[in-house]
Amino acid sequence: MFDAATEFDRQLDRLVDLGYPALANLTEDAFRALVAPLRAAAVTGAAGLPEPTEARVPFLLVVTRDLVPVEERLALTTLAGKRKPGVLDRHYTEDDLPKFDPIKELEVPEGPTYLLFDVDRGEETLNLAPADAMEVITAQDRLPLTIDEGLAFVTLYPAVLAKNKCFSLVGSRCGDKRVPAIWISQGAPKLGWCWYGNPHTWLGSASARPERIGLA
Repeated sequence: MFDAATEFDRQLDRLVDLGYPALANLTEDAFRALVAPLRAAAVTGAAGLPEPTEARVPFLLVVTRDLVPVEERLALTTLAGKRKPGVLDRHYTEDDLPKFDPIKELEVPEGPTYLLFDVDRGEETLNLAPADAMEVITAQDRLPLTIDEGLAFVTLYPAVLAKNKCFSLVGSRCGDKRVPAIWISQGAPKLGWCWYGNPHTWLGSASARPERIGLA
């Protein structure tokens, strides 16, 4: 039986073990106190959702770039059972990442952390261009993931990133045709980007329920 409270504690413990408090310039106690108010909302929001699988999970505790930079969180991701840290694709220029903001359809809570529910890596959208995947996702009353949410997905559930089952993060855009994506490169996660109109057999588009619950 899936227990959301226990899972919330596991996710928080993992972030602490990875060193998130120090990266956020907080003590462990302060970091835990910051996130703790979301515990009850996680239990309520996950009610009725099935237990996690390699493809789909009930909820994620998302840390945003307001608290810890993307590059530092990326470096703490690994593949399941592996040690090589995640890397940023060289095609991102030095000032690229701050330009990728949540798309207007998303109501991302302001602040350092929030909850995302019923998260799926998007296997049914493999070999669909992100533009076409968006039509599939929105027809199901779901919305795509952002960079912050994709990093949380791989950080808290490393097994979701698997060979030929990687995913785009169509919820983050910067005004051009690029779409961020997380895939596997040389035995480690890589945050790169692909084109909005180009399909890849090994790349789907991750999605979740529309509502996101923040601290406010």
